Amino acid sequence: MKILVVSHTYIVDLNCEKFRTLAQSYPNVEVTIVVPKKWKPGGVQNKIIETKPRIDGNFRVIPISNFSQNNQGLLTFGTDIIKLLNDFRPQIIQVEQGVKSLAYAQLITLNKWLNLKAKNVFFTWWNLPYQSKFPVSYLEQYNLSNTDGLIAGNQDAADILRNHGYEKAVTVMPQLGVDEVLFSPKNQPDLMQKLGIKKEDCVIGFIGRFVEEKGILTLLKAVQSLPQKHWKLLLLGRGELKEKIIKESRDFHIKNKLIIVESVPHDQVPQYINLMNVLVLPSETTYQFKTLTAVGWKEQFGHVLIEAMACKVPVIGSNSGEIPNVIKDAGFIFPEGDAVGLQNSLIQLMLNPTSTDELGEKGYQRVLENYTNKALAEKTLKFYQSIIYH
Repeated sequence: MKILVVSHTYIVDLNCEKFRTLAQSYPNVEVTIVVPKKWKPGGVQNKIIETKPRIDGNFRVIPISNFSQNNQGLLTFGTDIIKLLNDFRPQIIQVEQGVKSLAYAQLITLNKWLNLKAKNVFFTWWNLPYQSKFPVSYLEQYNLSNTDGLIAGNQDAADILRNHGYEKAVTVMPQLGVDEVLFSPKNQPDLMQKLGIKKEDCVIGFIGRFVEEKGILTLLKAVQSLPQKHWKLLLLGRGELKEKIIKESRDFHIKNKLIIVESVPHDQVPQYINLMNVLVLPSETTYQFKTLTAVGWKEQFGHVLIEAMACKVPVIGSNSGEIPNVIKDAGFIFPEGDAVGLQNSLIQLMLNPTSTDELGEKGYQRVLENYTNKALAEKTLKFYQSIIYH
C-alpha cells in the first residue's frame, strides 16, 4: 500500500513516529510525507524553517515548494508536487490541514486530473460548532463530497462533520502517539532531592500552558484546603498566569508547597511526570457563539494524559472536550471549573494508595492498547484497508 500524507506537522521529526512505525512494521507499506519547503512556526518571530528531505527505508519526508508559510488553511503547493504524485502514485492521500483547507482541495483535484484513483482522507482536530459562508462553504462542501475517509482527533470533531453532511467512513484517534519507551515508569531520586520533594509528599502535577482555559486557577483553589499535610504542587510550563499563580499561592498560604518549573525539552518531560503521584488536567471550555461560528476553546485531546498514563501515573481530568474519552475508567473525571469536585477526587487518591496503583495500571494498559505509535499505526492501516477494499 502506498500512502501519501500532507501536513506541516511532520516538519518535526519526532512527530513522524506513527508513520515511520507504519512503514517499518509492514513490508508492503510505503509512506511518503509531504511537508512545506519553508514554514514559519507560530510564536517564533522572523524564523522560517527550511525543511530537508529524510529517507528511512519505506518511509520518507519530502519538502515541496509552497505558498503561505504560516497559515494552515491557505497552504498550497508548487508544481513539483505533480511529479511526486505521478512518480509515487499513492493509493491513499491524507491531508492533515482541516476540512476547509486549500491544500486538501488541491490534492483532491490533482488526484482527479492525474487519474491516480487514490482514496482521499483528511484529519481534523476542530471541535467547535461552526457554519460556513460562501465561498468557504463551497470549499468545504467540495472537500467533504470528495472525501472517502475522515480521521478525527476527537469525537466532537467527528460529530460536527456528520452534522455538516459527511456520511462516509470515520475513525477517531489522535494525530500523534506516545513513545512508551521514553514515557515509562522510572524513579527520579536525584530530581526529587533537587526540587525539595520528600518521600512522604504526594506530588500533584500539572503540565501545560499557564492560561485560564487550562483550569490552573481551579487547581489552585482545589489544593488550598486539602486536609493532608504532606503534598506538593508541581507545575511544569509557562504562560501569562505565572505571576497570578504565585500571588494566589501566597494568598492561600501554600507558597511553600508550590514548585514551578519552566518548560523543559520534550525528552525531559518523563522525568518530571515520574515525580508525580497524580497528574491533573483541569481544562475549562471557553467558547461562545459569535455570528455563525463558535469562538473560544475546548480541550481537543490532552496529550499529556497519555504521557502520564504511560508512566503509570494516575490522572484526573475535567469533562472538557475529549478528556473523558481519553481517560475512560483509568482515572477520575470532575465537572470543569468545580474546585470542590477536583479536591474530592484528589482526596480519594491520596487516602487510597491501592486505588492509585490500580488506576496507574489501568491507564498504562489503556495506552499500550490505544495510544502508542504502534497501536495508532495498526489502527490507521486498518482504516485505510477498510476504505480501499470497501
